[in-house]
Amino acid sequence: MSLRISVIGTGYLGAVHAVGMAELGYTVVGIDVDADKVAALARGEAPFYEPGLDELLAKHSGTGRLSFTTDFAAAADADVHFICVGTPQRRDSMAADLRYVEGAVDSLAPHLTTQCLVVGKSTVPVGTAAALADRLAKTAPVGAGAELAWNPEFLREGYAVEDTLHPDRLVFGVTSAEAERRLREVYARAIDDGTPVIVTDLPTAELVKVSANAFLATKISFINAMAEISEVAGADVTKLADAIGHDARIGRRFLNAGIGFGGGCLPKDIRAFMARAGELGASHSLAFLAEIDAINLRRRQRVVDIVRELAGGSVANRRVAVLGAAFKPHSDDVRDSPALNIAGQLHLQGARVSVYDPKATENARKIFPTLPYAESALDACRGAHVVLHLTEWQEFRDLDPVELARMVENPVVVDGRNCLDADAWRAAGWTYRGLGRP
Repeated sequence: MSLRISVIGTGYLGAVHAVGMAELGYTVVGIDVDADKVAALARGEAPFYEPGLDELLAKHSGTGRLSFTTDFAAAADADVHFICVGTPQRRDSMAADLRYVEGAVDSLAPHLTTQCLVVGKSTVPVGTAAALADRLAKTAPVGAGAELAWNPEFLREGYAVEDTLHPDRLVFGVTSAEAERRLREVYARAIDDGTPVIVTDLPTAELVKVSANAFLATKISFINAMAEISEVAGADVTKLADAIGHDARIGRRFLNAGIGFGGGCLPKDIRAFMARAGELGASHSLAFLAEIDAINLRRRQRVVDIVRELAGGSVANRRVAVLGAAFKPHSDDVRDSPALNIAGQLHLQGARVSVYDPKATENARKIFPTLPYAESALDACRGAHVVLHLTEWQEFRDLDPVELARMVENPVVVDGRNCLDADAWRAAGWTYRGLGRP
């Protein structure tokens, strides 16, 4: 018999997970308190851009295999319940806001009348799972037999569908053999395909995701620190990254210097990790993450400083084309986006900014409604005194520097991602500035 699965929370993680579970052949209900989001998903419309998601959503909508609702009672007969709600940074501190996770458990628990497994996928501070297990035991009906496990997600925005169907590893934080058996049943196809499985206790499973994010943030900020050194020493950070990246112990991935990381995960996760370490009396263990965060934020300011330098000390009334608003390509996510932050800073300093992004314009407009937005890259660049390349969309890398030079006031480009062909742009008459490059 096919497993019946509920997914609580249909944001980025939950919507992709629900559709992925349907693609694996399970009967899935997605539940969210946001009626508009639920209605859109029920119509087969994804509330955000993610490659491949629209196709799978259309494939399973109306088949009876995948449904969406605001009614938690619809989860009553599910065998496995995945908690996929957000854990944003609290407004009053760096700590994670657990209200949505706790609320999801509280709303689900009264409907758990049969033996089932509740599986957390949200990124949470270590110790949360144990507290939620106690909460579940107190609020679920007597004899319900609900057990809690933790199965952290490792989705990369832009590749989330692929990562759901073909994960590079599976982590099962469990307290019983039955919970492990059930999770192996859910992910049987991936396991049969050779995906490694790491079975742990609950605290270790909670630590895996935040540890991975902290490591990635550290690697990115390390190479950006090297970019700072390279700039004052006259070195080339891209060649430096190539050289050290050949060391198998280091590797070349995530060694691309630029304007740093953003999005809804890395920034808030490393801050929440530091906050939790402090609560546990081990703040010294993660003190280095404060500098990782500071390096990351400095890269945004560095681009603003470069633009001001190129403009002769002031950006007032200078036309600045900003290519990119999403925090990364293949996404419309503008949460803590370095590109949008830079655009906003320049706008506030009096620059005449024009922003273009292939997918993220509408989301950017919600956050910075006062910024001017262009309909195309060429429109954004028309008459510009300086062009900023801030998100690595292939569309921007494919721009013809010769053609573009005819449209701008001054052929000056700042490559915030160090991925344009510097020689080609210079040959076309551009003043090219990379980060950490001569």
